[in-house]
Parts: sequence; structure tokens; C-alpha cells
Amino acid sequence: MKFADRIKAFFGFVSAEDAEFFEELADLLVEGDLGAQLAFKVADDLKVVCRKKAITGPEAIKRELKTILSGYGKEINIQPEAGKLNVFLLLGVNGVGKTTSCAKLARYFLNEGSARKVVLAAGDTFRAAAIDQLKVHGERLGLRVVAQGPGADPGAVLYDALEAAKAEGADLVIADTAGRMHTRQDLVRELGKIDKIVASRAGEANYRRLLAIDATTGQNGIRQAEVFAHAVPLDGLVLTKLDSSAKGGIVLALAKELGIPTAFVGRGEGYGDFEVFKLDAFLDEFLGLDVAT
Repeated sequence: MKFADRIKAFFGFVSAEDAEFFEELADLLVEGDLGAQLAFKVADDLKVVCRKKAITGPEAIKRELKTILSGYGKEINIQPEAGKLNVFLLLGVNGVGKTTSCAKLARYFLNEGSARKVVLAAGDTFRAAAIDQLKVHGERLGLRVVAQGPGADPGAVLYDALEAAKAEGADLVIADTAGRMHTRQDLVRELGKIDKIVASRAGEANYRRLLAIDATTGQNGIRQAEVFAHAVPLDGLVLTKLDSSAKGGIVLALAKELGIPTAFVGRGEGYGDFEVFKLDAFLDEFLGLDVAT
């Protein structure tokens, strides 16, 4: 059952007049991946507002809940800048959909007209499958993929990609990276090296670092983000796999705990299953609100 359907069911069968209403709502928000601390604070704040304003009725209470949640969420518009080289680094642990998100980002920017020519960089040299996967995406989308063999220096791959972009007149480099969480110090050093390469070789490039987080990962996403934020400054999130089974509340928790805004959302396997994150629309979906009311 979708989380929004659970919210609807909860408001349909439990009244705000019930003594345990707000406590049970907090428990439900915890299940929606907000995290315990935020969930109980939101429920407490909602209780105060509803009683102060004498708000009753499920839709009115849900809309007040949306207002409170909107104070915690963050969105950011990340786009290539015209007239300069743009370098977007995709970060995240293995299995969250980084490599596919690289391809989706490329297609999105090309379709929107915000990028003329894109080069993909296979910077996850730890996994041969990641290199092969990015090459397949490149073939399907007609994009240049810069890659070396498994075990190659990812910094060297990115260097080559930047040089290729300059030589071919590409305005956007999208780089895949490794996500070996169990070797944290190696990861931090690797990303630090890539940072230096971009700074030295890309000049005045628009450099963005995007963290891919699986929408089904729950509160473990906080720990993942902490590790990557320790390695490099994060500009925004790409929330992947936001399908019918995902909850997505992790974007609110990450915004509150680490101040990281969300930029994009991936919903399926197709290249077109990708969109800019809009907080207002996300909260309507998250809470199962009828936008027509």
C-alpha cells in the first residue's frame, strides 16, 4: 500500500478528537521515513495549531500538516549554465541508481535544451559492471562515454572526460562515481582528488555534486549522506526509485538534519521517468491530498 493511502486510511478512521490521534500520527510519520525526532515534533506542532485554530476535519488537518512539513523540506533548481562548461558529479552508495541517473540527467537536459552536447564519464572504476552499464546508456542515447578499464584511477577518467568535452565543444560532463561505503577513507580521498581535478582543469566551470538516495532506503539515507557530505560539499539530492512502494519522507529528514535540498526525482526505469523535484507537489502526493480542494 502506498504511504499516501495509509495516510488517507488513518485520517478516515481516526478522529483528531481521539486522545491518541497525534501520537499515532507521529508513529505513521516515522514509518514514512521522517525519523522519530522530526515526526514527533511535527505531530506536536500540529496538535498545538489545530487546537489553537480549532481546525477539524481530515482534509483541513492534512493541509495544516502540509504547511508544517513544508517548513522542513527544501528544493533546489540545478541546471547547466549557458556559455560555460558544466560538470555534474553523481555520488551515492552502490545500488541506489547512480549510473542510470547519469543517463536520465543527460537525456533530461538535452530534451529541455539546457545542454547542447553531453559527455558521460565512467568514474566508477571499481565495478566493471558500472562501466559497461554507462557505455550501454551512452549507445542508446547517442552520447560519448569516456571510460578506462576496471581499477583505473577515477581521477584520470574525469580528467580525460573534461579534455574530451573541451575538444568536442560539449557543455556538460556528467560523471558516475564509486560508492564503496565500507572503505570510507578511500572514498573521501578519491572524491577529494576528483574535486581538485575539476578545480584545476575546468576553470570557471559550473560544478555541481548530486547525491543519489534510494527512496526506499529509510533512515540509513542519513548516514549515507553524512559520509558523502564529509567528502565534498553536496549541492542537492537525486531521489531515486520513488515508485508506489516508496515513501520519500527521507528528503524532509535530510533537509532538516543536513540542510541538503532535493533537485530531481526518478520514478522508474525509463529515461523519461525523471523530473525536477517540486516540494509542494511532493507533499500533496506524500499526504494524499486532493489538489482540487
